[in-house]
Amino acid sequence: MIINRIVLKLNYTTILHLDLGVKMKLINMETFLIFLRGLFMGTADVIPGVSGGTIALITGIYERLIHAISRIDFRFLLYLVEGDVKKFKENALNEIDFELFIPLLLGIGIAILTMSKVISFLLLNYPAVTYAFFFGLILASANFVYKHVDGLTLKNIAFLLVGFIFAVIFVGLNPIQANHSLPVIFFSGAVAICAMILPGISGAFILLLLNQYEYMITVLNNMQFTEIIVFGTGALIGILSFSRFLDYLLIHYKSITMSFLVGLMIGTLRLPYEKIVVSMDYIIPAIIAAIIGFILVFVMEKKFENKPLKQ
Repeated sequence: MIINRIVLKLNYTTILHLDLGVKMKLINMETFLIFLRGLFMGTADVIPGVSGGTIALITGIYERLIHAISRIDFRFLLYLVEGDVKKFKENALNEIDFELFIPLLLGIGIAILTMSKVISFLLLNYPAVTYAFFFGLILASANFVYKHVDGLTLKNIAFLLVGFIFAVIFVGLNPIQANHSLPVIFFSGAVAICAMILPGISGAFILLLLNQYEYMITVLNNMQFTEIIVFGTGALIGILSFSRFLDYLLIHYKSITMSFLVGLMIGTLRLPYEKIVVSMDYIIPAIIAAIIGFILVFVMEKKFENKPLKQ
């Protein structure tokens, strides 16, 4: 009898250890997948015409991300001011989704710092092929976002057309000849980050319109910390403000919001198309690049569709 109890106890302990091991592996895998999503999003964010928000939507992280951002109001800082460290930690952990933000922001940061050099090189030396690749990415992404629309109702079609017309006009705007002063950089960060979390609008393209894109790429490559901090502060304020509005739209008006975004994405195809036409020497490499970009989105979608994040 005693031996049986010992055996049962050992088996129970073994099961507990196995369960803990399995849970740790699952947590580590989810953390890695969030980091991977961050890499993809960061890469998209340095591409004019491609939105990091689109990548977030494709990889199944979008709604959790927007909701997590909208929950942050920094009230937990009041406890720190009052000297109540325990309540500060408790409220910070409750308010901020650290399991999401730490690996995601790490991936985004690494991608932006590394890919800014790559994108600069490609746009300088192979503009037509590079923009053709972007064209394929955007077109396939629009198809993906359309899957979140509840049918072609009159209301959805209307919002799709509004998004399309807005994007076509917006993309046709001439860049503003703004300077690179710190207030302008702060404003650029606040506006660009709102575009970055919207599927269909490219934050990098917003920076192009504000005459800040090439300058900020240079800032990142040269690690000019003052400009980076000012831009980041503007981005933080912008995303905290806009995410609440976007979270409300996704909860109450998801279908028409997605319809509007599909229209935006189709309309923004004007940008890479014009760049391709202006810089293209041979059509075959551009077509191949566009097909690769189109297929890449579908591959990404298939890879992540069976790996949803817990909400």
